[in-house]
Amino acid sequence: MSALKIDAITEADVEPVVALWQRCGLTRPWNDPHADIALARRRDNSTILLGRDNGAIVATVMVGHDGHRGWVYYVAVDPDSQKRGYGRVIMAAAEDWLRAAGILKLQLLVRRGNEQANAFYQSLGFEESTSVMFQKWIDGRTTTPSN
Repeated sequence: MSALKIDAITEADVEPVVALWQRCGLTRPWNDPHADIALARRRDNSTILLGRDNGAIVATVMVGHDGHRGWVYYVAVDPDSQKRGYGRVIMAAAEDWLRAAGILKLQLLVRRGNEQANAFYQSLGFEESTSVMFQKWIDGRTTTPSN
């Protein structure tokens, strides 16, 4: 396995990152990935970390915190680069970023039916939470079972 170079997203990276997320099946019609990237880049409590192999973006993670807990989203590894440990490397980079910010708890959301992702996070030491997550769209849209 070659070592990934980890760095933060730049403006030039936005379109390749969105394309990677679409290729990995991470985008949803109700979440504009461009808006999500802009929001993550707007403040110093969040960022998008990229893993590059010979300059090519092969892994991503959106990481941030609310001052108490860290969260990750858009964890992606290019399908042509999977099974090389890149998912572990990009998650370790997210943990390092949170640790440097003084955040000691990391949480994430995984759709119930995504058995591959659930197994991956369990292999990294994550445990299923006993908390129940509630959601509400505060812009007035109706919540559907899939979002």
